Amino acid sequence: MIKTAVITISDRGSQGKRIDKTGPEIENILNKSKYEVVYYRIIPDEIEDIKRELCYVCDKLKVNLALTNGGTGFSNRDVTPEATLKVIEKNVPGIAEAMRMRSMEITPRAMLSREVCGIRRNTLIVNLPGSPKGAVENLQFILPALPHGIDILMGWDSECAK
Repeated sequence: MIKTAVITISDRGSQGKRIDKTGPEIENILNKSKYEVVYYRIIPDEIEDIKRELCYVCDKLKVNLALTNGGTGFSNRDVTPEATLKVIEKNVPGIAEAMRMRSMEITPRAMLSREVCGIRRNTLIVNLPGSPKGAVENLQFILPALPHGIDILMGWDSECAK
């Protein structure tokens, strides 16, 4: 099982002024036979809060996959990529590139997406858009490759054991 954290980044959601639809949608599409969502939280669009949350799920909970949603746009409050860049140890640009490329087939607005993906210790962090539709589409694009990447990251892949 791939231990997964889902973190929704939303000022209004964290204040109870908006119901989070994206986090639950992400949980719904994860294959229950491969993914176990062990943590879910809504936090505000604050760099320090995002950094603290990512460090917590990576370092303390030791999840294999941390999925954020929200805070990847152009507004002044959209700081998820900046916070993610401050905590990752390795950049994984191919995942974000694949999400943008596939999303461009749906809408030209996909080029405005600023998602970042990377590794902190033994956790793969993936930023997803905040809209339920965008988050689900992007996650579905990358889901087929994630288990193999996590197997390698964790040393579970038989080729890594040699």
